Amino acid sequence: MAIIINLDVMMAMRKKGLTELAGEIDITLANLSILKNNKAKAIRLSTLNEICKALNCQPGDLLQYVEDEDSSAEKNDTAKEKN
Repeated sequence: MAIIINLDVMMAMRKKGLTELAGEIDITLANLSILKNNKAKAIRLSTLNEICKALNCQPGDLLQYVEDEDSSAEKNDTAKEKN
């Protein structure tokens, strides 16, 4: 997955537990746990908005782009072919 959700890091920085945050943003513990453990395939902007509001942070504090190893290997192979 190329997008990493750093929810666990931000929750630790803000000293908020899963149950407390779930109650504040009106989301199930199961769904919040999926986000926290980077198992989510998508996130609604309204959910992201509520998380940012509850944790007093920016979306960029929670989301991080990391290039897949497969993608970087593919780019290197393509570059070698061009040379």
